[in-house]
Amino acid sequence: MSGKDIRLKKLYHHSDNLLIVPMDHGITIGPVTGLAEINHTVNAVFDGGADAVVVHKGLVRYLTDSIGSNKGELIIHLSASTALAPETQSTRKEVVSSVEHSIRLGATAISTHVNLGSPFEADQIRDVGLIAEECDKWGLPLLAMMYVRDGSKQHEFDPERIRHAARVAEELGADIVKVNYSGSEETFKQVVSGVKIPVLIAGGERLNSTNDILSMIEDAVNAGAKGISIGRNIFQDENPGKLCASIRSILDR
Repeated sequence: MSGKDIRLKKLYHHSDNLLIVPMDHGITIGPVTGLAEINHTVNAVFDGGADAVVVHKGLVRYLTDSIGSNKGELIIHLSASTALAPETQSTRKEVVSSVEHSIRLGATAISTHVNLGSPFEADQIRDVGLIAEECDKWGLPLLAMMYVRDGSKQHEFDPERIRHAARVAEELGADIVKVNYSGSEETFKQVVSGVKIPVLIAGGERLNSTNDILSMIEDAVNAGAKGISIGRNIFQDENPGKLCASIRSILDR
C-alpha cells in the first residue's frame, strides 16, 4: 500500500462518503462569520462528523489542537485569489504554496481550484497537472475543485459542462473531484458516470434553508456522489456542528 493510499484511507473517518468543509474563503472574501474564530468552527464541524477541513497554510498554526487522527484531517489549499481584484481577473487562481510545504504542515491531502472557460484556464490546467505529479511524488491525495466559469451563470450548472470538468480533473491526475450539483438526480448521474474517481458536490452560494441543503445532498448521493465539500452553507450556519451531524446521517445511510 502506497503513502497516498494510506492517506486516502485516513480521510474517510466515518463511511465511504466524504464530508469535507472548505474554509479557504478568508483569502477570497475576508474574515466573514464562521471564519473569524476558525478554530471554534473547525472543532464544531469535526464534532458533527466532518472528515476534513480545507484551509490555507497560514491558518494551520491556529488549528494544532483541532486537527488529529481522533478528530479530522487537514487539507491544504494551494490556489488563491481575492474579491478585491479587478473584475477581469476574477477567475484567475494563483498557486500560493506547494505540496512539500503542505507535508511539513501535516496535511493529509491537497486541494486546488480550477476555473474552466475563464481567460486563465490554460494556466490553471497546467498548475493542477503539475500539482498532481507532486502529489504522486510525495504520496498525498489531490482534491480538484473544478468549476465552469466562462461568464455564464447558466453554464456553471450545465450537466455536460460539469461532466467535462470532472473528466478534466481525472485526466490530469486528481484523486477526488468537487463540482457543482447539476440540479437533478438524472443529470448528475451523467456527471458521475463520466469518471471513476469519487465525485463530491459543492455548496455554491448560500442556500435559503437547511432543508434545501439536505435535500440537495440526498439527491446527489442518490445519483452517485461520494460525498460533499461544502463551505459557506456549513461554516456560516448558526450551528455548523448540528448541520454536519444531519449531513453525516445522510452520507452514512
